[in-house]
Amino acid sequence: CLQGIERFSLGTYKIGAILLVGLFFYDIFWVFGTEVMVTVAKSLDGPIKILFPRSLTPDATTGKLEMSLLGLGDIVIPGFFLALLLRFDAHNAEVCYFPNNVHASFPKPYFHSALVGYVLGLATTLYVMIAFQAAQPALLYLVPACLGSSLLCAAVRGEMKELFEYSEEEEEEEEEESKDKADKKKD
Repeated sequence: CLQGIERFSLGTYKIGAILLVGLFFYDIFWVFGTEVMVTVAKSLDGPIKILFPRSLTPDATTGKLEMSLLGLGDIVIPGFFLALLLRFDAHNAEVCYFPNNVHASFPKPYFHSALVGYVLGLATTLYVMIAFQAAQPALLYLVPACLGSSLLCAAVRGEMKELFEYSEEEEEEEEEESKDKADKKKD
């Protein structure tokens, strides 16, 4: 998960938002519209999910702990978005963050707001799942939490335009151009 998040870039905020909204509807359909997602998640024993107990007391009839699960996609997909926001924060702070100085200290308002939104969305998912005793599409709660918190942060800071215009692709092109210029100077 961490290596995927570290190496993958969404490119722009708009692409991240489109990806999240698309997967929002995808997740809702496959969890509520069919039994496929729940069946696959329960039957596969592989590194695609995280299991955690619903309570600390075993079920009276089976003697086993009731387990809830979280798919790794519910961690990785919002993780891509949070990583984009972290790089946006670094861009705003004019910090050369990746790959030179990963320990640079700078303000991270977008990252922190989206991280808080993610945690609240995950807590809401767990609450609804336990309260209704039914499978829940985590992205139903995570997507509005992540998008809403980042948009709220941009609105409060008056940086809505900057957020929507941010592109990592331009920075990559500029870096390549500066490398080419440096190589020409060497020759």
